Amino acid sequence: MNAVADIAGILLGGLAAGTVLFIVSVGLSVTMGLMGFVNLAHGAFAMVGGYIIVLAMNRAQYGFPAALALGFFGTAALSVLLERFLYRRLYRAGELDQVLFTIGLIFIFIAGITIVVGPEHQTLQLPAVLSGQLNLGFIEYRTYSVFLIVIGFLIALGIWLTFERTHIGGQIRATVDNRRMAESLGIDVDRLFTITFAFGSGMAGLGGGLGAEFLGLDPQYPLEYLVYFLIVVSVGGLGSVTGVYYAALILGVLDFVLTLYLPKGGTIFIYALTILMLLARPRGLLGRKEQ
Repeated sequence: MNAVADIAGILLGGLAAGTVLFIVSVGLSVTMGLMGFVNLAHGAFAMVGGYIIVLAMNRAQYGFPAALALGFFGTAALSVLLERFLYRRLYRAGELDQVLFTIGLIFIFIAGITIVVGPEHQTLQLPAVLSGQLNLGFIEYRTYSVFLIVIGFLIALGIWLTFERTHIGGQIRATVDNRRMAESLGIDVDRLFTITFAFGSGMAGLGGGLGAEFLGLDPQYPLEYLVYFLIVVSVGGLGSVTGVYYAALILGVLDFVLTLYLPKGGTIFIYALTILMLLARPRGLLGRKEQ
């Protein structure tokens, strides 16, 4: 029974961490697949949203749902401004220009957060209903971790249904598959990208706040987890919600196990498996098109 409980605990912890990676990364997968823009600053939006949520709760005494909504919409609004005045100027630029621009944007965000808030690590103060342990029958586990797993599944399902069952979802899928054809059919690709970019950035901000318990939150967040977000997107596949979901959960469980049993150098196995996976399937698990 103890062995079963230990395995269940590892799986739940990994799934909770993977859920956070999914929430942050899914927007990056869609926007990169949609426009082919190398947005390495996606983690910076997650950091900004995380800070909005944590500070709204810790300093402004917002409730948890209100803080989450503020983090999502605040990050989305900021992303629209940046997309209109900065990102749009580089849509036709080369990949090197995009990389240099978004890396520079990361350092601007880091400096801004450090100046305004400070370099200290931020802690999310959970509401009482999400604190403590939850009896699952075979194990007692952190209520918040179970909450993350459930909310992540619902978010994944909601995004998938939006992509597969709505008009705007059909437009996004068409543009991801063939942008020129979508434009010839009258789809306003620039407007579509603005909407998708705002949603993806808002999701990143939401994930940054929800994941503050697991991934931590400080000004170095965008650089510290950049590789993880890119691994999830590349393994899952550009433009694929389900692929990113599976990749995030697998990475979360694998990282949780390696951190537990191989704390020194265990991440080398993640990088090695990522390389092997991409050699076998360059488009990722469920990627929509060859990049």
